[in-house]
Amino acid sequence: MSLVLDPAAQNLLFREARTANTFTDEPVTDEQVQAIYDLVKYGPTAFNQTPLRITLVRSPEARERLVKHMAEGNQAKTAAAPLVAILSADNEFHEELPALLPHFPQAKDMFFAERPAREQSALLNAALQAAYFIVGVRAAGLAAGPMTGLDFAGLQKEFLDDDHTPLMVVNIGKPGEDAWFPRSPRLAFDEVVTTV
Repeated sequence: MSLVLDPAAQNLLFREARTANTFTDEPVTDEQVQAIYDLVKYGPTAFNQTPLRITLVRSPEARERLVKHMAEGNQAKTAAAPLVAILSADNEFHEELPALLPHFPQAKDMFFAERPAREQSALLNAALQAAYFIVGVRAAGLAAGPMTGLDFAGLQKEFLDDDHTPLMVVNIGKPGEDAWFPRSPRLAFDEVVTTV
């Protein structure tokens, strides 16, 4: 194969990765979340921006507030997951650009002075970072259950502010019994790739 990553790591991170629907009771520690973030923060983004924000929902009260915003089919698994993370995009990410892009600090005002440009860039790059986060959860030996079946407006009002756009909710933990649905098909190379 022409991949550098060994086959076991390829399987762990990609081929065996599926959305987990059940989890064991084993807790997910702050140290595990820190290790995940310390790995995935290096994933490339445009202008080295880091708009992703992660809200860990740990307290029973916060979990109850979150579950009411989930679609009916996602409520029970969100209530039972060892850890739940709300992933959002910070639309004011540009304030950090002078520190994150020291060789081009004027990018903050040159490209992101207007809110619509920031929102578009934050959404794209935070979604990219969310994908890195999900792969990082797998790298930590845990399973992820990313979900977009929820009331986004209600979630934003309950947990975020007008400067943060919710992207998804991710259940995290060790996979439980019958955690996986059967693998769904994927498109083949020639259905996706075009050479011009």
